[in-house]
Amino acid sequence: MQLAQIAADLGLECLVPLEPEREVRGGYCSDLLSDVLAHTQPGDLWITHQRHLNVVAVGKLREVAGIVFARGLRPSPDVVARAQTERVNLFVSPDPAFEVAGKLYRALHP
Repeated sequence: MQLAQIAADLGLECLVPLEPEREVRGGYCSDLLSDVLAHTQPGDLWITHQRHLNVVAVGKLREVAGIVFARGLRPSPDVVARAQTERVNLFVSPDPAFEVAGKLYRALHP
């Protein structure tokens, strides 16, 4: 399913919408960067509470479809700027990570 449709279905606020046509293949929910490095797959939508610059680096390296900051947490302007430079899609959800993950699962597995 395309990222733009997932964002609409989940009610995500786009902070860096660079590739709305990008395919979302799955999801991953973790705040531990080493865990994300080891287990995400290209095309996953990564759900996290972490908001520092290293999140963008990990997202880029693992080729995630995008990063969702749960609970309305927002990254600083320097993180958003880095994501734009690195072409990493960023989103914010007001929902807790558990709910974002559930909504994503339902969207991908109707």
